[in-house]
Amino acid sequence: MEIQDLCERFSHTAKDQKKAIFNTLFIAGNRLQTLFDNHIPEVSLKQFLLLTMIRQSKEQLTFTRLGNLLGCSRQNIKKLAIVLQKKGFVTIRQSPGDTRALCICPTEKVEQYFSNEFFQYQQELDYLFEVYTEEEIATMFGLFMKLYEGIENLEKRVNHE
Repeated sequence: MEIQDLCERFSHTAKDQKKAIFNTLFIAGNRLQTLFDNHIPEVSLKQFLLLTMIRQSKEQLTFTRLGNLLGCSRQNIKKLAIVLQKKGFVTIRQSPGDTRALCICPTEKVEQYFSNEFFQYQQELDYLFEVYTEEEIATMFGLFMKLYEGIENLEKRVNHE
């Protein structure tokens, strides 16, 4: 069975399309993680996403806050941070706002990495999206932002049961 066969099988009703979209999120995520893990130098895709978050933030982010942003547990963030600290990308410090919390702070190596190695990641992104028009990318972006609303809606429902 091929992916196209599954797409055809699930394309006839909205109920089946919902199932296909849900499954596709995980299949696509797994395939992208495998591809990028094999092509991004020195860090895994999850480590790269964490570095991107801490690099883009204007404030120091705690493990808990980063877990919320990346959709994973504080413990998963801690594991990623420890590996990145061993590689020299980050330091782990006590949060200035909460002495019970830990923050991840980028080192100079993060800026060097993004200045020197980021081009390979950017090339991979360009290849991924070259099959789309700018209008399709804008539509996809809007739909994925709407997906976050759906996830928050589901979280509220699950957390209130």
